[in-house]
Amino acid sequence: MDHSIQNERQTGRSPAVTRERAAVALMFLMNGFLVGAWAPKIPEFASRLSLSESGLGLMILTFGLGSIIMMPVAGLQIARFGSTWVTRISAVLALPTLLILSLVGSVWTGAIAIFLFGGLIGAMDVAMNANAVATETRMRRSIMSSCHAFWSLGGLFGSVSGGFLIAWLGVVGHGLLITVLAALVVAIGWPMLLADKPHPEEVKERARLPRSALPWLIGMVALFSMIPEGAILDWGALYIRNELGASVQASGLAFGAFSLTMAVMRFAGDLVRDRFGAVRTLRFCTVASIVGLLTAGFASTPLMAIIGFAIAGIGISNMVPIAFSAAGNLPGMAQGIGLSVVTTMGYSGILVAPSAIGFIAEHTGLAAIFIGLPVLHLVVLGLSHLARHADRPAAVGPSAP
Repeated sequence: MDHSIQNERQTGRSPAVTRERAAVALMFLMNGFLVGAWAPKIPEFASRLSLSESGLGLMILTFGLGSIIMMPVAGLQIARFGSTWVTRISAVLALPTLLILSLVGSVWTGAIAIFLFGGLIGAMDVAMNANAVATETRMRRSIMSSCHAFWSLGGLFGSVSGGFLIAWLGVVGHGLLITVLAALVVAIGWPMLLADKPHPEEVKERARLPRSALPWLIGMVALFSMIPEGAILDWGALYIRNELGASVQASGLAFGAFSLTMAVMRFAGDLVRDRFGAVRTLRFCTVASIVGLLTAGFASTPLMAIIGFAIAGIGISNMVPIAFSAAGNLPGMAQGIGLSVVTTMGYSGILVAPSAIGFIAEHTGLAAIFIGLPVLHLVVLGLSHLARHADRPAAVGPSAP
């Protein structure tokens, strides 16, 4: 302990693992766990409420609208009260939402439940990301990629276990067990979260929109990177079940395989980027995602589609973190302004855009959707040179090396 304290004083950096880092990682894990557990419930949810693909698309749009509405609300509350309490409260409020989704029996109650689910998950997402930034600043270490890796790990656990638990415990039993497990994770992380201070001056900064094209172009990179992620989350299970004949248990593996490779690559993301640079890393990841999406779209068996989603996970894993890093390091621009534009554009891709897929899929099928998504990645390749801003030295404290 004395040696680590001495090292911290000499370098200005905290040890690699602290209580605060563990706590915020647990919040990312819990959030991803709930989202992952939702993925294998989607086919049953649609069947229970007699939803067509376009009807399910409207429900997914409602999820996205809930998040888009609650994200700025959470941002204002973070400025007033700090990220710690907003993370805690939004996490507690989000806990029962998956169970409520397991109980609803009509379209209207389903719409209300999924709006609350999306809204509270989105609010928690903003708060825990803000707490991760505060923790990075305190530690003078980069931890964001690993935090997002824990989110992917949670998504993996939730999605892979979901199909088996639904088959074993039933829909309500699955929802109850997931709620209890998520509550335990929140209880462990609750007292260890970094207690940051409110920043009321950020309220005015958030109201200003940049005139420079740079953040908007990088926002497009985030948007076109996250639309395929949302498509796999919301439609992957339905695709391999309805169009490729997978079982209920296997349907959860679509998002599960994607989450596994994404988690592994996010844990390695900082090292890979430092070794090859952000531009080359982004280009490799984009090409890998294109290969994966085409493999899934042209698949003739569930296994081939699952392999395709796994390859896509390798690619998409670090596309968004690179975009966020670039946004936070734009020259001559306050970090919060660039990030606010890029995160809003990016999250709209994963939350709102996939709802349109239901309407298109009714006429084309989901296979055609996954074959067509790589067109968006061609735009990312065209803008990939902007990732050079992610290689700028991260300013995590005045004496950071």
